[in-house]
Amino acid sequence: MGSRTWVEDTEVSVKAPSLSKAGEAAAQLKVTPFNTHTNGDTLQWTPSSWTTKPIKQDVIYDDRAAVSTALAKLERSPPIVTPMEICKLKERLKDVALGKAFLLQGGDCAELFDYCNSDMIESKIKLLLQMSLVLIYGAGKPVVRIARMAGQFAKPRSSPTEQYKGTTITAFRGDNINGYSPEERNPDPSRLVSAYFHSAATSNYIRASLSSGIADLHSPLDWELGHVKEECIKAKYETIVNSITESLRFMKTVGADSAASSLETVELYTSHEGLLLEYEQSLTRQLKTPPSAHHPQAHTNGTHTSDPKQYYNTSAHFLWIGDRTRQPNGAHIEYFRGIANPIGLKIGPSMPASELVPLLDILNPSHEIGKITLITRYGASKISSLLPAHISAIQASPHDGTVIWQCDPMHGNTRSTPTGTKTRHFESILSEVSDAMRIHKEMGSFLGGVHLELTGEAVTECVGGSEGLDEEDLEGGGYKSFCDPRLNEKQALELAFLVAGGFREK
Repeated sequence: MGSRTWVEDTEVSVKAPSLSKAGEAAAQLKVTPFNTHTNGDTLQWTPSSWTTKPIKQDVIYDDRAAVSTALAKLERSPPIVTPMEICKLKERLKDVALGKAFLLQGGDCAELFDYCNSDMIESKIKLLLQMSLVLIYGAGKPVVRIARMAGQFAKPRSSPTEQYKGTTITAFRGDNINGYSPEERNPDPSRLVSAYFHSAATSNYIRASLSSGIADLHSPLDWELGHVKEECIKAKYETIVNSITESLRFMKTVGADSAASSLETVELYTSHEGLLLEYEQSLTRQLKTPPSAHHPQAHTNGTHTSDPKQYYNTSAHFLWIGDRTRQPNGAHIEYFRGIANPIGLKIGPSMPASELVPLLDILNPSHEIGKITLITRYGASKISSLLPAHISAIQASPHDGTVIWQCDPMHGNTRSTPTGTKTRHFESILSEVSDAMRIHKEMGSFLGGVHLELTGEAVTECVGGSEGLDEEDLEGGGYKSFCDPRLNEKQALELAFLVAGGFREK
């Protein structure tokens, strides 16, 4: 029912935003248990065909009418990213898959709405710029930068509830679902709309910062080293900067930089885990593919088309499927198989090598190069026994040479202290990345990127590193994360130097 207002004593009916039929299917979704039989035949894909599949990590709202209102608002809102930007990223990721570039992806474990401020956004941009500069210097190839920003709010949980002062309450699932305060744990559909506007504002400020010269290579020292006080790291970074400055001075002298506008800015793309499918569906639009990106695409029924319109998820440039939601017959795989965005697939210890190729057959039947990024997250103690089988499975399939291998050394190395504080050891993180590089080289493959949880803030959440942080330091007030522990600025930059060193040794 619409609301009513009065204009010059005339009654006017104001209609509430209407929800599409696809949106209604998402709003009224009831959870389907995974032991329920579903038709194994391939469905005709639509943005809402996932609602016919069993789903994991779903959110149950008390007020479905409020969900309908929120989704209707999202459906009417403009895209946060454009097909042109998405297609540019696809071209960059194709280069990564072919070994011509390296992928750096990083940001918060879970963003909070409070992180949508200029200082925190700039600190993460600068840290990613610093790390990419180090990696370019070490790897001798371009770096593709993707931020875990502007939408990385929701987090999967091992349990939907937790204990608080002897009472069972709903677990904190992220700012786009519920609040961290125990009084705000009931899932609130209006937070979906808030998530959209915070994501849009963050994306807008990223674009504005880049267009205003924050990434200008002519002045990389302006990026600052923030909270980094370690003289060794500062000296290494300044050595790289001085080398670049000298090169730019030479280019200017010989007139080679007159048209080098690429030296004044960079591309920085946004990403998040595609967990809340009702949100993702609402921002999935059938849009024209930019003319420069036209090439035959595979329909979900296996045929090909040169139709210039495709379905793009316009909430982010890049989305990934989590380790807990990659069931072959599940809702998340069904949704992701139909979007044109490049996508990531988390691979953990629970992924049998025999399941990997069938999943890629669903997600990338046309074997598009760079479409899929395989994000491995085993843990330092398990990578040597698990990664080789996954590499072998890909090498023996038609997907060989099409995927990007990316190491996530964070999630498999989370530990709890005796007091229950979650942390990660820098040495374990470095060990997993180093082993990934070694194993890929031994098997005739190559590591294409790293996926890190980090922040530009002066936090103390991960232990180890050159600063020598230990578990006692976690109790000193520097632990800020509401979810998983992140590398601070110094640890992240130190890791970049060590990875770069591995490339130079190679």
